[in-house]
Amino acid sequence: QEFNFGQFEKTFDILVTQAGYYGIPKKIAEQRAEEYLEKLGLWDKRATQARMLSGGMKRRLMIARAMMHEPKLLILDEPTAGVDIELRRSMWDFLTEMNDKGTSIILTTHYLEEAEMLCRRIAIIDRGVIKEDTSMKNFLNQLNEESFIFDLAEPIQPIELDIIGVRFNLIDAVTLEVTMDKAHSLNDLFQLLEAQGIRVRSMRNKSNRLEELFVKMVEKNLDGAAQ
Repeated sequence: QEFNFGQFEKTFDILVTQAGYYGIPKKIAEQRAEEYLEKLGLWDKRATQARMLSGGMKRRLMIARAMMHEPKLLILDEPTAGVDIELRRSMWDFLTEMNDKGTSIILTTHYLEEAEMLCRRIAIIDRGVIKEDTSMKNFLNQLNEESFIFDLAEPIQPIELDIIGVRFNLIDAVTLEVTMDKAHSLNDLFQLLEAQGIRVRSMRNKSNRLEELFVKMVEKNLDGAAQ
């Protein structure tokens, strides 16, 4: 992927110049440039030539440049590729904020966690064919069950309960995996654990929900192709 800005220009100047193309007064342009560089973790690079930036920094600079005229629509091609996890999340926060302020965003990504976190609608393309085009909520509702990992407050013994739609797997003495179908709510599960004298310190999804659905879709397509 190419970065189409002047490699010998300073990052701050790149943003101010971009705003000038849209007739934005210099004072406002400088305020926006400072705001976006700070939010995208580039303020300390404001006087650095673009050619001296890392690939991830250049991606963030391109996003800042694209936002200088506050567009109604922003199209991003894998905006967080090559960016470390901490900076990726700060970019998510920035994009969410821009979306809340009125900018519609279309993005392509191979990070399914990113798509689930940011997007209200999703389209999944397989070999050039759109397999799904729906709201994120409707797509995730296709999941029949979810798996959770519970970090327990104290060690426990294996759980021997026969409950329809709920499976327990004690990974170790203080880590419990629970898989349950949609007939049960998290409240039901917590009440069940409490009744067994099990205290939970923290919990998380075993895997990204969108990733689970995507893997199932790919497996289904592979099975269909093999038949």
